[in-house]
Amino acid sequence: MRLSMLWATLRLMSRIPVPEKWADGVEFRQLARGVPWFVPIGALIGGLAALVALVVSQTGGGMYVGAVAYVLALVLLTGGFHLDGLADTCDGIFSARSRERMLEIMKDSRLGTFGGLALVFSILIKVSAVIGLAHLPASQWFTLLICAPVAGRAALVLGMYGQRYAREGEGMGSLYIGQVSVRETAITLLGGAIAVGLIGGLHALAALLVSYVAIAGLVRYLRRRLGGQTGDTLGALAESAEMVFLLALLWV
Repeated sequence: MRLSMLWATLRLMSRIPVPEKWADGVEFRQLARGVPWFVPIGALIGGLAALVALVVSQTGGGMYVGAVAYVLALVLLTGGFHLDGLADTCDGIFSARSRERMLEIMKDSRLGTFGGLALVFSILIKVSAVIGLAHLPASQWFTLLICAPVAGRAALVLGMYGQRYAREGEGMGSLYIGQVSVRETAITLLGGAIAVGLIGGLHALAALLVSYVAIAGLVRYLRRRLGGQTGDTLGALAESAEMVFLLALLWV
């Protein structure tokens, strides 16, 4: 895997400053080849957000402010990239309209009622789950928080491999959906499991497997409702995987 592909993928999936020249030679249509880099990118984003949470919580902020700081850091580091997809997907899916109308609603840049509720509950669920884990030793809490974005990015490949693009024409999602090979899928899923296992231990690995199963089911549901996947549904999958992972940590 070329290092330039890492920088190109990082530029797409985050707001972390990356010099444009570092991604030289990577064409826009080649970005699907960068899927195996999702895991290290998730670890970087998770590491930075977890560090913010740890510093805030250990310097007087406490677990509540630390949890809010963690979720806010994730939003700032990604520019709300995946949250936008979650909101659009919920606006479309819960409109209870025809497939064509749902896709039209998802393309509308305006935020609807269901999209707004999805954003509120996504943030509440993450903050609550992080607070729920705060009884753990600080070092373990820190490592588990690193793993959540890894789970979110690794699970994304389930919405890409073997799927069809639900819209006519091309869009950001069409660069990835149906364009990922078996090898790239296996590397990403296995790489996510290895990374989460090494960073967070068996507890985190069990939560990751729950996330994989949940996202595989959500992929099937979205394909049945929309006839395929879109860039918005990929964002929804990433956010859902993070939420499921954090919640699973409370029970497994």
